[in-house]
Amino acid sequence: MSKNKNEKSNFKVDKSIAQQRVKAIWPILKKTYPDARTSLDHTNALELLIATIMAAQCTDVRVNIVTKTLFKKYKSAKDWVEAPIEQIEQDIKSTGFYKNKAINIKTACQKIIDNFGGKVPDNMKDLLTLNGVGRKTANVVLGNAYGIPGIVCDTHVIRLSRRLQLSVNSDPVKLEFDLMEIVPQKNWTHFSHLLVFHGRSICQARKPKCEICPIAKHCPAANNPKLW
Repeated sequence: MSKNKNEKSNFKVDKSIAQQRVKAIWPILKKTYPDARTSLDHTNALELLIATIMAAQCTDVRVNIVTKTLFKKYKSAKDWVEAPIEQIEQDIKSTGFYKNKAINIKTACQKIIDNFGGKVPDNMKDLLTLNGVGRKTANVVLGNAYGIPGIVCDTHVIRLSRRLQLSVNSDPVKLEFDLMEIVPQKNWTHFSHLLVFHGRSICQARKPKCEICPIAKHCPAANNPKLW
């Protein structure tokens, strides 16, 4: 039976032990995934914001295929605002949920122009005022476009944090704040990338490859399948 995303796990977390576990797996994951970074192609904060909005319920691979030509067509917030909503919908249709995404992109860009001088905000408070932007998207932009540390709690980070017993929370926001307490701030963005890369390649949802996992000896779930 799967857990509700807001349901707490049936184990307790000792903060000091969790901190030590993070300290132990950090160098191993860095060595294993030296190129860990966001998978979304971008050259500036606006492109990353748009790509992240489109990535909801869609793969980064598909988004990158779309943005390869899309970002040549729309180069500024003004370009998105001036484009007919129907045109935007067609341009991003293959990413799914395109009607909502098109509205969010267009309205977010309007706010960027009206409230922030055409520049994507570089702080959490202002980013959260943009349509289609939650803490996850904001942290993606902050960490990867502006170099401001932020923990991105996607499905991989949620799954691995539970298996590694770094937090009892599966709710993304609650988990984010839990991880902020046990991961050094300067490493927040990179740590998120490392968990994502590890989740994609080894610690997969249904059949984690514990037998070849470089951090298995530090992972409670490696010896307890109930935590999968």
